[in-house]
Amino acid sequence: MVRFFCWIFLLFCSIFPASYTMAQEGLNINWLSFEALSDSLATKPKKTLIFFHADWCTYCKKMEREVFTNPAVIAEINAHYYAVQLDVETVDSIRFDGQLFTNKSPKKRRGRYHDLPMLLGARNGQLVLPTTLILDEKFFVTQRQFEYLHSKKLLELIQP
Repeated sequence: MVRFFCWIFLLFCSIFPASYTMAQEGLNINWLSFEALSDSLATKPKKTLIFFHADWCTYCKKMEREVFTNPAVIAEINAHYYAVQLDVETVDSIRFDGQLFTNKSPKKRRGRYHDLPMLLGARNGQLVLPTTLILDEKFFVTQRQFEYLHSKKLLELIQP
C-alpha cells in the first residue's frame, strides 16, 4: 500500500513539476508590514503595491488565492515592488512615516475601518474592496484600482 502511494506521488510530481517545485521553493510574495515599508523606503526607494482587504470580502479572498499565487505576478512584484497587504478592519496601531494610525473601534467589526486604509484607499469617503494601490518610488499614487484584478490585468498595471 505504501509503495502504491509513493508511486502515485512520483507520478504526480512528474506530471505537475511546476506546482511541486513552487511548493518546495515556497514561492510567495514578500509581503511587508507598513512599519517595515517605512524603513525600506527610507533605505532604498522602490515602487510599492498596497492591497487592502477584509475577511468578509469574497473578491479579496479570490485575489489572494488566484492572483497573488500566480508565479508571474509573484516574480514581478518581488523583483520590482515593495508589497504590503492590510486588513482594513484591523485594530492594531500602525506607525508609518512618523505618524500613528489607529482604528477607532476597540474590536474588529465589519464597517469599522482603520485610519490608514481610509487615508490611502478611500474614494469619496468610502472604502471599496478589494483596493489595490500602486505607488512610484517617491510614494505618489500612480494607480488606484477598486475592483478584483485578475492576473493579466494586474501584470499590465505593474509591468514597465
